[in-house]
Amino acid sequence: MSRVFGGCRVLMAAAKAEAASPAPEKMKSGLLKPQSISPALKKFVGVPEISRNEAVKKIWEHIKLNQLQDPANKRQIHCDDKLKSILDGRDKVGMFEISGLLASHFPKRK
Repeated sequence: MSRVFGGCRVLMAAAKAEAASPAPEKMKSGLLKPQSISPALKKFVGVPEISRNEAVKKIWEHIKLNQLQDPANKRQIHCDDKLKSILDGRDKVGMFEISGLLASHFPKRK
């Protein structure tokens, strides 16, 4: 009986060692793939290439840091001059409109 459990322990130790090894990094695609961006967005984020996901995160960092959310309606964002430069010059924007307005800053790939 001990030989059976001893064999299981060896197999379990091998499985744990295999699980502990780092997985190879996956190729980033879609929203996570860094792309070249427009000069206006480049000035806002400070880098020549960024993924759409990271761009939205940077915009939200700016919104939170400068307290640009409407206190009465948290879904409304009051744009300062820096945000207006990338959000089509709008004074107010809905939180769900931000990613749509960013589409023009990411050129289409062929």
